[in-house]
This record gives sequence, C-alpha cells and structure tokens, in this order.
Amino acid sequence: MNASATMNRRAAVARILEQRGDALVVASLGNPTYDASAAGDDDRNFYVWGAMGGACMVALGLALAQPRRQVLAFAGDGEMLMGMGSFATIGVRAPSNLKIIVIDNEHYGETGMQPAHSGRGVDIAGIARACGIADCATLRSERELEERIPGLYQPGLQCLVLKVAAAPEPSSLPPRDGPYLRSRFREAVLGQGKGGHA
Repeated sequence: MNASATMNRRAAVARILEQRGDALVVASLGNPTYDASAAGDDDRNFYVWGAMGGACMVALGLALAQPRRQVLAFAGDGEMLMGMGSFATIGVRAPSNLKIIVIDNEHYGETGMQPAHSGRGVDIAGIARACGIADCATLRSERELEERIPGLYQPGLQCLVLKVAAAPEPSSLPPRDGPYLRSRFREAVLGQGKGGHA
C-alpha cells in the first residue's frame, strides 16, 4: 500500500500553487477541491463539485480555449481511475499548457477510505504514458516534487502522480454554488463583461 508515501497532500498542493502566477486551476471533487481551497480560494479556481470523472476533461477544454495560460488539473486517484478515458483524449490532443496532478492516497476518500486500485499495483502514471502523455512521473517525496515544480509552469503536457499519506486533513470548503463559481471563473479568465452570456 502507501507506506512509502511521505508527502502531505495539503502541503504539496499549497507548494505547487505558491508559484501559480496567472495559471488556471480545475479541481475535482473531494480532497483536491479542499486542498486547492485551503491554499487560498481564488477566482481562477474552478471546483468541479459533484462531477466525478470530469475535472481533466474540463481542464482540457480550458487549455484548448486558453492556449496562452497554464492550466493545472488537480484530481484524486479515484477520479482518474473512473475517468481513465480522459488520458487518451488528452494524449491525442496534447495541449502544451495542461498539467495533470493526481493526488493519490490510494484510497477512495469520498466513500469511506476503501483501498483503491492505485495501491494494488495499478500505475496511474503508466496509464497516462501509454495514452500518449510522454512526460509522466510518480513522485513520493517533497524533494521529488520540488524538482518538478518549475516544469509545471513551463510549456509541455505533463502528468504527475503525487503519492501522499492517507491521513485526513480538515475540510476547507470553497463556495458550492455552481452559477456563482461559473460566473466568477469566467470573469477571472475573460475579464468582467467580456464574452457575452454564459
């Protein structure tokens, strides 16, 4: 299982977002949303409440529509196991401004911490690589993460799987109102009053 994982997921996400600049963030339901919010709720964060399996496809669409902005997709291991097909579509489209960051505690956190397949030999980074995402890595320590952070804000499609400890963190709940989140994110991306109606 995850005995060799030493990273704290909350600290890892906060460290990544310290250098985000004008990057856009899409966070899947559960821990990725709580961790992105705890690092500082931001109008440029889009929380995909309740749409399990959809965060990376939302991020893909955003990356294609905003090619000059870096897009970071934070997803849990359960999300990626459910939405493996998204790797194939992302690998084929290959936007150079998309980074997929999988927060892998090897458990299904939203349904009771049952052991997930990623702790039973399923290699999420290997699946992404087989789907055409050449720059993939599984990171198990803060040192490995530090070495990779600068590349997250440079051109190139990437998938990083962060093996994190399964210890719980306090929930940090951002707004849950869908129309509000959509509108504030749209204004952050396009500027207030631009782009017509949603």
